[in-house]
Amino acid sequence: MSASVATGRQTAQRRAPIRRRRRSPWAFVRDNIVWVAATLALIYLLLPNVIVVLFSFNKPNGRFNYTWQRFSLDAWKNPCGAPGMCKALGLSLKIGISATIVATILGTLLAFALGRYRFRGRSAVNLLIFLPMATPEVVMGSSLLTLFASRHVGLGFKTILVAHILFCLSYVVVTVKARIAGLDPRLEQAASDLYANEFQTFTRITLPLVAPGIAAGALLAFSLSFDDYIVTNFNASPSSTTFPMFVWGSAQRGTPVQINVIGTAMFVLAVTAVAIGQFVGRRRTR
Repeated sequence: MSASVATGRQTAQRRAPIRRRRRSPWAFVRDNIVWVAATLALIYLLLPNVIVVLFSFNKPNGRFNYTWQRFSLDAWKNPCGAPGMCKALGLSLKIGISATIVATILGTLLAFALGRYRFRGRSAVNLLIFLPMATPEVVMGSSLLTLFASRHVGLGFKTILVAHILFCLSYVVVTVKARIAGLDPRLEQAASDLYANEFQTFTRITLPLVAPGIAAGALLAFSLSFDDYIVTNFNASPSSTTFPMFVWGSAQRGTPVQINVIGTAMFVLAVTAVAIGQFVGRRRTR
């Protein structure tokens, strides 16, 4: 009898609803600290971009676009309304695209040489590749200006292009070299076992695998070239004004809303490029 009573009590306890203790917010943060920290860091990084996008729709009363007045699409309808801005933007795009193409080609070849072969002076070349990234831009810009002045080279588009290729080259080499170091050599060996020659192995196996690193290096080089001000200011002539130089000059007289429009457009293009890259990468993985 006592055994049946004990069994009944156990059954009733099992059927009784389980009361869950409410978790405090601190416990949630403690258990999800990685996601919370990543979210806060992402908000901190994107907040300036949000301000740029927001103030591209502003219509200030005065010359300075620092306080919100009222919503307007005038700047988007006339993005070249600021005198000289589109000319400076075109020069920055021309220099950025040219520097990116040259730096990507040279940097990829150099990355393959450093990542695949051992030769005399390899360590010295790696050190020289790292120096432009470690050197302050003021030092680099003044050094290049001294070089051009000693050789009696006139400042302008060519000197800016040479300077941009110089510091973009290092970033392309480092990015592509890291991708090459992560390749599985067995894939190329498998292609050779399937009677593929060196050219076929490179074009069908190696190059497609290294292509994401090359694309990342090219995008990084274009961003650095388009955004550079210090090195460009040292090696530019008075008539060759890039977009960052135009923004700096406008900030002293009054910032036009069109600057925010161009910044928003560049941000959207960058996000679109990254999204397309992620989409293509996922499709290849599937």
